[in-house]
Amino acid sequence: MEAQFDNSQRMENLSYAIGYYRRKKNLSQEQMAEMLGISRQHLSAVEAHGVKRGLSLELLFNIATVLEIEPYMLLKFKLEI
Repeated sequence: MEAQFDNSQRMENLSYAIGYYRRKKNLSQEQMAEMLGISRQHLSAVEAHGVKRGLSLELLFNIATVLEIEPYMLLKFKLEI
């Protein structure tokens, strides 16, 4: 039997984290996307909550570099409601 994993909460936290740290750096999606070498639409999809668009480790590392944080900070982010 194939294992079933539900990472939706982790992906949602990751998308919130990227948007949170981007805004903290006072970067627009367009500015950050340009720094990353991706389209604004791609970054928007990465930040969108509920969108099932994964991202590569390379993009995750690049995002962390642009945001001047360690990648683990994006992964450990927990949305506090």
